[in-house]
Amino acid sequence: MEETIAGTEAAQIPKQRGESLLETAVRYAEERHWDVFPGTWLEAVDGVQRCSCGEAACAAPGAHPAREDWATQATGSATVARRMWQKQPTASILLPTGRTFDAVSVPETAGFLALARMERMELTLGPVTLTPDRRMQFFVLPGASVKIPDLVRKVGWAPASLDLVALGEGAYVAAPPTRFGSRGAVQWACRPTPANRWLPDAEELISPLAYACGRDR
Repeated sequence: MEETIAGTEAAQIPKQRGESLLETAVRYAEERHWDVFPGTWLEAVDGVQRCSCGEAACAAPGAHPAREDWATQATGSATVARRMWQKQPTASILLPTGRTFDAVSVPETAGFLALARMERMELTLGPVTLTPDRRMQFFVLPGASVKIPDLVRKVGWAPASLDLVALGEGAYVAAPPTRFGSRGAVQWACRPTPANRWLPDAEELISPLAYACGRDR
């Protein structure tokens, strides 16, 4: 069952209900051919949800890698993913960037503004996540992290002046329905569908994203 948060047309965010983290991780590997790896998880300590890393002031409780060699742990095999989440069913679902996709991360307000502009421009979008720390990640073809600074300059902005971050090799994103402590779960702003299996190039999205980030400053 999916629920949508009321709002503008661009802000329709399906919430996944009734599907376990294990089932979801397996589906990402099986249906989208995304590499997945289990991150930290939440534990109740004196009635408070704490990150399994043990850090009381964890910046992303229950939503970051549990080990330093996470990149070698990531798998595109549904069978291996099932085995990993069977060991720790409440582990967060993390997706390494720089493999089947890169991600362009922008503030939530800029992200929704960009989505509205992209709809008007009839651009084809890939999946987009919305995180509880108020960021949106636009999935694009790999290689974006290298090209983004030049692309931003081409549309008239200094890269350092915008809160626009390209996530490529060595980085990761948290996938729905991973929870960030008590702040809530990661959701889809644009969910994965058969129509967006083929991802856009960062070049196609950079103009509305840079414009929105400039407006958001």
